[in-house]
Amino acid sequence: MSRFEGKVALVTGASSGIGAATATLLEREGARVFTSQRGQCRHETVHADFSDPGTPERVIGELRKRTGRLDILVNNAGIMREGTVEESSEEDWQLQIQVNLTAPFLLIRHAMAMLKKTGGSIVNIGSIEGLGSNPRHPAYCASKAGLHGLTRAVAVDHGPDGVRCNAVAPGWIDTPLNEAFIDSQPEPDKFRARIEKIHPLRRTGAPEDVARLVCWLASDESGFVTGQVFTADGGRTARLSLP
Repeated sequence: MSRFEGKVALVTGASSGIGAATATLLEREGARVFTSQRGQCRHETVHADFSDPGTPERVIGELRKRTGRLDILVNNAGIMREGTVEESSEEDWQLQIQVNLTAPFLLIRHAMAMLKKTGGSIVNIGSIEGLGSNPRHPAYCASKAGLHGLTRAVAVDHGPDGVRCNAVAPGWIDTPLNEAFIDSQPEPDKFRARIEKIHPLRRTGAPEDVARLVCWLASDESGFVTGQVFTADGGRTARLSLP
């Protein structure tokens, strides 16, 4: 029997990248997968704009009507706007906090009753920028650090209910957004080589690298694991810079 046979999963932001790879792997291993995002997706979909504070309750309500249960919640949808604190508007700040932190909080809150019934697993997609920072990302870093903290809090509060909550902090992953950024550079090949060189594994990550870790955390194989943030960055943050 597949790892997720008979289970229902919700993956947000699954039109591409990590979300798409995770939804595909969950489905391949037996889960009935729902996704929620603005764009199109080949899985059963609840269309959503997570900048709207009312969206999480609507998404979970629709899922409850369609299937009546939830075993796995993957909070993957996210947004990033660049700018220092001087350059960022309050709108920039609020949007990133809303999509990256408040929406996962509300999804977890509204889904908790179903997750308690199934002994469910929550996996939040954080970032190495919740542990450190790249330049000009104050709101993004704050939102991902907050998501890591939310992960631990939910694990502590709802472990007695049989609900586990973990997070994955990816590094540089070859998503369409990152690929477009590389291609926009004056010398894309040289830039790509520099990015690969800062990783001890000498490569950047594929969405599937993260998806496999997410699925392990969602499965019964990690049944004694909760409240943890797992870094998946090819060793980037383990390596000290040279003088």
